[in-house]
Amino acid sequence: MRILLIVDGANVVGSVPDGWWRDRRAAAGRLRDRLVPLAADGLPDAGIPGPLDVVLVVEGQARGVESVPGVRVEAAPGSGDDLIAELAAGAGGRPCVVVTADRELRRRVGAYGARCVGPRTVTSTP
Repeated sequence: MRILLIVDGANVVGSVPDGWWRDRRAAAGRLRDRLVPLAADGLPDAGIPGPLDVVLVVEGQARGVESVPGVRVEAAPGSGDDLIAELAAGAGGRPCVVVTADRELRRRVGAYGARCVGPRTVTSTP
């Protein structure tokens, strides 16, 4: 059973001071592209083997980023945290990992059995 990796796009993009605030959609697109290799390779440094089903959740001005092979992009109609919690709840018993530093979101998805890792897990990947 493939692990579901859900990425809190706003939280991860906001963790890297690279000018993301000037163009949130472009920053989300760059993150999406960095996630593509993880779909096959996993996150070995975090003990998360590939292949993974990767979902990038975007919200607000980052909406409009398209899915690409390996990364499904979900635009939250409202709160990205609410959609992430919904996706974790719907994982149906399959292993689920959420990438976020948001403490409240970690608590919420943890109630559904999701494991959480921090943004550096995906931003420090070459």
